[in-house]
Amino acid sequence: MSASMQTRSGFAAFDRTTSIWGPITLGLGMLISLVAALYAAFGTGLGITDIELWKAVGAVVATFGLFAIVEPVSYFPILGRSAMYQAFLIGNIANKLLPAAIVAQAKLNEKPGSRRAELIAGSAIIGAVLVHVTTLLVFVGILGTWIVGILPLAMIGVARLYILPAIFGAVVLQSVLALKSIRTTVVAVVIAALIVFLGIPLAPGITFFATAMAVILTIIVAWLTRSKTQTTSGSDTPVTAVPH
Repeated sequence: MSASMQTRSGFAAFDRTTSIWGPITLGLGMLISLVAALYAAFGTGLGITDIELWKAVGAVVATFGLFAIVEPVSYFPILGRSAMYQAFLIGNIANKLLPAAIVAQAKLNEKPGSRRAELIAGSAIIGAVLVHVTTLLVFVGILGTWIVGILPLAMIGVARLYILPAIFGAVVLQSVLALKSIRTTVVAVVIAALIVFLGIPLAPGITFFATAMAVILTIIVAWLTRSKTQTTSGSDTPVTAVPH
């Protein structure tokens, strides 16, 4: 058997395993999460009624339901199927797992969308989780109270203002550098700026839908303004700017 045939056979076996265990692990994760939430609501004597529960579920679905569609569509081209199962089971995709995958793919000169890029993304997610858990154990579990205790309160307050923008700024910049799509980058930045500085002030009710709107509009406008003569070299891969 040639090397290429062995590679195809290996990927086929990998896909079969992924298609079986991916849904199983995600389903178990959802079941465990629901059991814990339902026990907290009805097994601890808090007096929560069925109506209150469904109102809370409705509020969450109304606020975040669109992300259940937008996020998989946005992340899949970069992560691939197997890494998507990992990412959605672990969480913290936008500010931890996606940046790790993008950096790893860029360092190995692999464009998103290939099978090799999918394997790189999965390996990067494993590394990100190991680093995250280790630092949590050391810097939060062991040294957390001591570190916070020696820091001035003013410094903590200032840090809170800049930590989230710094994380998402780094993610956006790394995406731009990795995907090298000037046209789509401009589209994403302009749409995000219009939503944040014009749309939200004029219609505050769209605040919770701002990110989803930015992603969907960027995809649509980037597709409509794409170059019709360019080949699929990756230069027109959409990049979305996330307003927060």
